[in-house]
Amino acid sequence: MSTNQSKKKTVNEEQPKNRFLNELRKKGKRVRWRLTALLKKLRKKLKQLLDKLQELWKKLQEKIKEKLKKRHEKKQAKREKKEKEASEKNALEPVKEETVEKRKPEPTKEETSDKKTRKQQKQQQKAEKKKNKKPRRRIFPIWLRIIVVLLFLAGALIIGAMVGFGVIGDGKPSDALEKETWQHIIDIVLKEK
Repeated sequence: MSTNQSKKKTVNEEQPKNRFLNELRKKGKRVRWRLTALLKKLRKKLKQLLDKLQELWKKLQEKIKEKLKKRHEKKQAKREKKEKEASEKNALEPVKEETVEKRKPEPTKEETSDKKTRKQQKQQQKAEKKKNKKPRRRIFPIWLRIIVVLLFLAGALIIGAMVGFGVIGDGKPSDALEKETWQHIIDIVLKEK
């Protein structure tokens, strides 16, 4: 009897497990179906978004091309205007072009020996700058600045002594300015040595 009862119990215990597993399988199928439907919707939306992004990118590229074209036209107009002014004034120097310079052929040994070294060029440029430099006239001259700074330092020293003697110490602030006070301090310092 006990064996039959144990078999029944195991069969009875397996039935709820099987039911549970079957329910899970059904729910899994539903969830899978829902997920696939959601994925299809997401794909459609992503495709739409990508299409919109591509359109926007094309529009942006067109705008950039238009702006670059306008800039180029403005530069060209400025260049033509400068050339026209130069030709009207019969300028001796040619107008500098804003375009990229063409590469020059490599110089020969004779040409390189004629050219100045870089150090010499820098020295020459410094000398030209010194010649062309205008003297600077200051509103507040340096000698006056030094005097003002020294006056401020003396004032700060006096104010510091008054605050230290009167506020931090027990004396009157005006006593810090008297010669007798300083003579007394010097005497105290020298006697201790």
